[in-house]
Amino acid sequence: MRREKRLNGIDGAVAVVTGAASGVGRAVVTDLAEHGALIAAVDIDPDGLAETVRALEGNGHQARAFTADVTDTNAVETLFGEVEALLGPVTVVVSAAGTLATGPVVDCADRDWHRMIAVNATGVFAVCRAAARRMGPRGHGTLVTVASNAAGVPRSGMAAYAASKAAAVALTKSLGLELAPLGVRCNVVSPGSTDTPMLRTMAADPQALVAGDPEHFKVGIPLGRIGQPEDVAAAVRFLVSDAARHITMHELYVDGGATLR
Repeated sequence: MRREKRLNGIDGAVAVVTGAASGVGRAVVTDLAEHGALIAAVDIDPDGLAETVRALEGNGHQARAFTADVTDTNAVETLFGEVEALLGPVTVVVSAAGTLATGPVVDCADRDWHRMIAVNATGVFAVCRAAARRMGPRGHGTLVTVASNAAGVPRSGMAAYAASKAAAVALTKSLGLELAPLGVRCNVVSPGSTDTPMLRTMAADPQALVAGDPEHFKVGIPLGRIGQPEDVAAAVRFLVSDAARHITMHELYVDGGATLR
């Protein structure tokens, strides 16, 4: 078992994961830690972040908490410098920080638009740029952006969120093209409806999403279940592992078939 870990490209890796205080981000750091990664858990929520790190350390994993706002590009550069000074060269980066506001475009407040663009797009840009500046010259590393299937399928009431996630997808793939000659891989995981605190702010009964909503032109979930954060984390782990060493600029949908792709 130990030999298998060493071969997977994760054991011993220094992994920066944003959005680590809850939901998908917390599931990602848990999964990567269980496979031997040294975790730099990043979030703007210090309390949730501390809870995540306590849980990891309680299970014998190595993790450090870094409170940072990914929308502050200078703070992100400082963050990467601190992580590398304390833990060593970063080889895995997962951008899982995100925010959501729903509603028709005509009712979308400027503050909601700017916040989603800031977190979901500019935050990914800041993290990817800081990582690329370090990984590129070293010729090694892998980045994964957690986006959304809404980025590729029109969704009523989610236009602003979808736009911010689509920007993150395009950025990540284009960066992947730039970094491929340097040996750095960039991929995207796009979840569908996943049982997280964010989803529950949008849907009081997440299970109702399984059936779909024909009135709003939304199909259901063919696999008949809401996704769990662990489903997304497993996809992230695959893409950062050596099993995906020949995969870059790819977008992996983890949505139970909801987009019929």
